[in-house]
Amino acid sequence: MKARQILKYIVDILMMLALLCLMAYQVTGEKLHEWIGIGMTVILIVHHILNIRWYGALFKGKYNAYRIISTVTNTLLLAAIALTAFCGMSMSSHAVPFLYGMADMVFARTVHLAMSFWSFILMGFHLGLHLPMITAKVKPSKAVKIVCTVLFTVIAGAGLWLFFKNGIPDYIFFRTHFAFLDYEKAAALVFLENLAIEFFFAFLGANVVRFIRSLNRKTEPKKNPLIPVVCVLLSLLIGIIPTLITAKNSATPGWDVPDNIPSDSTDEGVNAMNPEDANDGFILINGGTFTMGSPESENWRIDDETPHSVSVSSFYMDKYETTQKEYVRITGENPSSFNGDDLPVESITWLDAIRYANAKSKDAGLTPAYTVDESGVTWDRSANGYRLPTEAEWEYACRNGKGGAA
Repeated sequence: MKARQILKYIVDILMMLALLCLMAYQVTGEKLHEWIGIGMTVILIVHHILNIRWYGALFKGKYNAYRIISTVTNTLLLAAIALTAFCGMSMSSHAVPFLYGMADMVFARTVHLAMSFWSFILMGFHLGLHLPMITAKVKPSKAVKIVCTVLFTVIAGAGLWLFFKNGIPDYIFFRTHFAFLDYEKAAALVFLENLAIEFFFAFLGANVVRFIRSLNRKTEPKKNPLIPVVCVLLSLLIGIIPTLITAKNSATPGWDVPDNIPSDSTDEGVNAMNPEDANDGFILINGGTFTMGSPESENWRIDDETPHSVSVSSFYMDKYETTQKEYVRITGENPSSFNGDDLPVESITWLDAIRYANAKSKDAGLTPAYTVDESGVTWDRSANGYRLPTEAEWEYACRNGKGGAA
């Protein structure tokens, strides 16, 4: 084996290990995560230098099914990793803080989350496309081949189940802008789960290659092209069926319901103008003066967060978020992506929240605080119904008298 080829394999292994570490953010923490990301970027550049001939051959020769799939996968993978790196550096506060703010923080956070998982998926599929070639010289017996096929199918199915269980579809399709990670999960388990998920996509890529080769084989013995199809279908069933069965009862990672929530709490995330009219468990936030906004050094800061002094009057606020159960009771619908009666309602717009506050006010026999019509939304400050906290009230409550990030 040539030294160049050995170096390629080493770089590919390092890239795969770096990616697995990057996907284990709850294990590495923010600082190490950023530095591993820089290392991953350097390794990727070396990888493309070593494979520079691939670019020169792009417009040469014929494109069969395998070459089309491989080229599309490589192109998408490069784009996903490049976007992940760019957005990650735009949010960096440790590794490359001088690049912080290259992109809008909301955009950077959203794209970084989605593209990191797309990179993870495409890397696994990319690896799978090359596995048959890498293992071509391995000639196991028929019995060993059957055992390995069954074992790999089961592992791939488990990986797909973990893919759904960990909520990754919501990340890759931009249905949520924040990653819900289990920080209490053992580090070894985090890596094993990520490895299993990656294995599914590698398994898928490898069987795509085997299917194409079976169709193109012209000499005997001709392998049955349905074998890789059956393996993939079985892995899909293993992963999807448990997901469907447990969908209604499974808890979403990151949304742990506190054990000390009172059973009579309405769990509302809105304020009451005259809380003495409603026995709803709201708490008093004593008014005061605070510095609203963020210093330029704060990570994920947005341009309009210039620090300035703001005074707020005393107000009432619920201690807990609005639960999906309560939202459904009031509105008759549940738009949430992470389903569960006791989980906070999400995936709603500001206007949805306004309408919910009005509906809840009517349900409690109070005067709605908002008027919604074609001209917009009007807030009646004299109304005793529920309302949303103002931006200043929300930030004041979040800071809790401290000067840290809201």
